[in-house]
Amino acid sequence: MTNLIAGKKSAELLEYLTHRRSVAAKDLNAPGPDDAQIKTILSTASRVPDHGKMFPWHFIVFRGEARTKMGAILKEALLKKEPEAPLEKIAQEQARFLRAPVIIAVVSRIRPGKTPRWEQILSAGAACQNLCLAANALGFGTNWLTEWYAYNDHVRAALGLDSRDQIAGFIYIGTPEKMPEERPRPDAALLTSWWGSDAPLNRGDNYDKTELTLPD
Repeated sequence: MTNLIAGKKSAELLEYLTHRRSVAAKDLNAPGPDDAQIKTILSTASRVPDHGKMFPWHFIVFRGEARTKMGAILKEALLKKEPEAPLEKIAQEQARFLRAPVIIAVVSRIRPGKTPRWEQILSAGAACQNLCLAANALGFGTNWLTEWYAYNDHVRAALGLDSRDQIAGFIYIGTPEKMPEERPRPDAALLTSWWGSDAPLNRGDNYDKTELTLPD
């Protein structure tokens, strides 16, 4: 029987999590994970908090020719919404899934039961992050993206998704061409409140992009 771990001191893991960084999809080259490594990545992605043991997610793996076929679907979807799209844009969209050797879609699937929808969706997000970390632990770079096609009806239909499914992310996986540069990180103190004090909640409102509206 596998020994379960509730907590384990690991300075190496903490150091990694403190400095982890996504890699731009265009900088993820071959080789990507092989069959055995993908199996490990997906098994690890499935080991996340999951209230009610709902397993409210599933995975779609794109590798090899499947990426080219997905590109054809993206082209169709683009032309449906932009019939006059320029050739350069069509080519760009058609090549999206060729940016990395392996792409894994994590699909949030709401399952019947007592577990609230929101908690099921959060579990799918945790699966995305675990998937990234597992791939990173195998030496690969990752990028968790959605982009327009995650919300496109033509793409969703072509993937066989239904009303219970939402794409939580397309995880691009490959060997980094170069180490990414750091990006701005928040000051955790501006996002943390210690309950019981008389101070107002630190909601991080200074991080709001005031020129933008709230998303739908």
